[in-house]
Amino acid sequence: MKEEVLRVLEQVRPNLQADGGDVELVEVTEEGIVKVRLKGACGSCPMSTMTLKMGIERAMMAQIPGVKEVVQV
Repeated sequence: MKEEVLRVLEQVRPNLQADGGDVELVEVTEEGIVKVRLKGACGSCPMSTMTLKMGIERAMMAQIPGVKEVVQV
């Protein structure tokens, strides 16, 4: 599943980079929890939770059936 997660992150990464941010994969657990670290402008942005849940998590869950949740670490 890690390869699929990386593929989806590559799809959303240009949107984050356009705003001066980025995303790094930290871990994919056996339970389907994807742990990511938002970097750059995204790391300190007040909208980062919305970016994480409405952008990254929504894309992951739509494309990868095993993903249960995306969390920021």
